Amino acid sequence: MRYELMLPHQIRQAIAENWPVVLPLGVLEYHGEHMAVGMDTLVVIKVLDRLETEMNIVILPPFYYGAASYAVEPPEGNGSVQVEQTTLAPFAGDLFRSLLRIGFRNIHFVIHHQSENFAVGMPTDLSFKFAARQVIFQFLEEQRGRGWWGDRAMADYYAQQSGGSDPFNWIKGHPLLTAELIQHYPFDHAGIGETSLMMALCPEAVDMTKLDKSRWYTESAKDASAALGEQGVALMLEHMRQALGAKSV
Repeated sequence: MRYELMLPHQIRQAIAENWPVVLPLGVLEYHGEHMAVGMDTLVVIKVLDRLETEMNIVILPPFYYGAASYAVEPPEGNGSVQVEQTTLAPFAGDLFRSLLRIGFRNIHFVIHHQSENFAVGMPTDLSFKFAARQVIFQFLEEQRGRGWWGDRAMADYYAQQSGGSDPFNWIKGHPLLTAELIQHYPFDHAGIGETSLMMALCPEAVDMTKLDKSRWYTESAKDASAALGEQGVALMLEHMRQALGAKSV
């Protein structure tokens, strides 16, 4: 269900039933001459579109304005939009704080950009991870007072962790492709892997007549296909089902 289209009674239902609330997180970045600059965000949106047909989830309006960087190409005439970490973390903090105050306790952000390094972290996901931890600490102190963790009522804290009710699980981040899945599907930048995903999920974002084979990172895109993309989408969907733990509609 799209958050911006929800009525208050639907929001209250989602809170009561602990539906996953998901933020598609990404960037606007040059992806060769043959593919749209929104690829990294579009792939998350389109996968969640499919997941929405089978699971009770709340999809927040996507956030496209992450730290794209200019590592691939300069922005002039190419379209990459760079927003610094110092800007992203405060925004993420305000967003997460608002969602917690509304009553959500099953919040997720999903990212594809630079997510081959998700375990270590890259600028965009690190900003949102840091904000999530900081906001949860602040929120718990505001709600429960200082010393909340040391209170006798928290004696079962470690048991709560094993049972999945740890408050630090209220906000989680996920890569669309995990390190394990990358062993089964090509992870690249505007190459065969990403181009195939767009062919399957958002064909209007690809124009193979514009493919520039002179760039090393787009060379493999000539072999892209929607069929290969669907294989990647299937892997992503299964990962998302497990990560979100959503109940079937």
